[in-house]
Amino acid sequence: MTKTDIIRELTVRYERFTANIVALDERSFLFSFSGKWTAGQQMEHIHRSVQPLVLALRLPKFVLRLAFGTANRPSRDYDALVAKYHAKLNAGGAASGRFVPPPVAYADRESLRAETLATVQKVCKALERFTEDDLERYILPHPLLGKITLREMMYFTAYHVEHHQALTDRNLTHL
Repeated sequence: MTKTDIIRELTVRYERFTANIVALDERSFLFSFSGKWTAGQQMEHIHRSVQPLVLALRLPKFVLRLAFGTANRPSRDYDALVAKYHAKLNAGGAASGRFVPPPVAYADRESLRAETLATVQKVCKALERFTEDDLERYILPHPLLGKITLREMMYFTAYHVEHHQALTDRNLTHL
């Protein structure tokens, strides 16, 4: 995907995900099967996952280079990145620390949706200053995937919301 494709996919996927979560009735929004996250917690996790990207993408490029280094390999394609993420999850990887969401009240769903979409738009705006070559050059740390290129981080960010939509859908089949 090009930078333009990534920005479009982030916008569309996060809009669709948050609209789906907000459209749930209260019982569905708060339902948890077997200790899994509720739909509200899924959206909170997604919001918490995107927030650090705003800061990282706003850093001067020389700071990114100094803090994290530069890539020593080309980016994986989207499917390879998703496969690596699934391998990490299958090996026991899970969200931890600040990425674990607290309970989310049904009454907070609209404001959380607005905050999430605003954060994604900040990521998209910050991404504009990077060239296609920059997406291959700079790297960021990911809690499960290690250091990955900016392009890979954007692929992950686009996929991650789809992954959590599927988890939400799976949880709701038990309702």
